[in-house]
Amino acid sequence: MTYKPDQVAPATRRQVARQARDAFPRMGIYTIRDNETGAVLVGASRNVDGALNRTQFELRMRSHTNKTLQAAWDRGGPERFTFEIVALIKENDDPGFDCLMELRLLEQLYREQFERTALAG
Repeated sequence: MTYKPDQVAPATRRQVARQARDAFPRMGIYTIRDNETGAVLVGASRNVDGALNRTQFELRMRSHTNKTLQAAWDRGGPERFTFEIVALIKENDDPGFDCLMELRLLEQLYREQFERTALAG
């Protein structure tokens, strides 16, 4: 059932807002694939959804720091690219778990995988 904002009690809105604020962000690995050349850019982020959103925004605003990626976007537009989340890190309550180290290791694995794929292809 869908509610309009003015139909939801203020206490419920505050509770939903608090849950969203306190939620574990989706951490993981993402790829940006140039469908024309097959080139793949691998990235890692503690907020993978935000990283992809920021990247697409910067590309649309013509302000991305990766000039090669920006030039390809300018030539081909969004249809030329595929943005994909390829791995997520699950929430872990273990105090010894280092999510940043896990991100770095996963990023390295995916970079190596895509390098081999590019060489084989």
